[in-house]
Amino acid sequence: MFNFSFDRRILYIVIAILVLVSLTSFMTDPNSLLSILFGLPGVLIAITFHEFAHGFVAYKLGDNTAKMEGRLSLNPFAHLDPIGTLMLVFVGFGWGKPVHVNPSNYTRKFSMEKGEAIVSAAGPITNILLAIIFTVITFVLANVTNTGILLSDYGISVASANTTLSVIFRILISTITINVGLGIFNLIPLPPLDGSKIIMPFLPYKAKQWFINNEQIFYIVFIVLWISGLAGRIISPAISFISMGIMNAFSFIL
Repeated sequence: MFNFSFDRRILYIVIAILVLVSLTSFMTDPNSLLSILFGLPGVLIAITFHEFAHGFVAYKLGDNTAKMEGRLSLNPFAHLDPIGTLMLVFVGFGWGKPVHVNPSNYTRKFSMEKGEAIVSAAGPITNILLAIIFTVITFVLANVTNTGILLSDYGISVASANTTLSVIFRILISTITINVGLGIFNLIPLPPLDGSKIIMPFLPYKAKQWFINNEQIFYIVFIVLWISGLAGRIISPAISFISMGIMNAFSFIL
């Protein structure tokens, strides 16, 4: 397996710089700090269930590696990656601590490659399902409390004179957006993200071998996209589109 330790040191330095820049902006914009605080529950939920889903599906396919390492747990601290968590908090997309699996233990109903794809897809799918569940909760609560939810091109806003309700709705909306962000970000087909394993069964043999042989290059591309901010520019529209799509769909239904 390719050793990412040097790259991780670079990532820690970059994330530290980004956090310092963000903290500077918070000094002059209290609303930004409030947004971070309201987003923390969503970050914990998104990462915890994402990584748990990887381990749980791997376990169901016959591999108990995640169970032996204590990853079949809904304890957030078993799954938080320092870099990925800070990314989710400050940027809106990121990752958790990777769940170790051993594809050779998977049931022979699937090839190891397909098993890896299924396990990898479990995380992003879980995040999208969580976004849908929290959307239902948001609209049910809005109906029960007669709270107005406004969907527009500028985002989602809630009209409520009750401060407690306003806070609850902001947390719920942040949780929806963060889950979509984590799910979509991890579908990018670049190592070390889930998308790189999900696409493998669908690639022609030569393309697959080229992808595997050049994994280190793809990892460097991922780092460049992330550090330059291009990753955010690429997937932010998708995150907004899907978040608003889910909200609009349930607004119509409920």
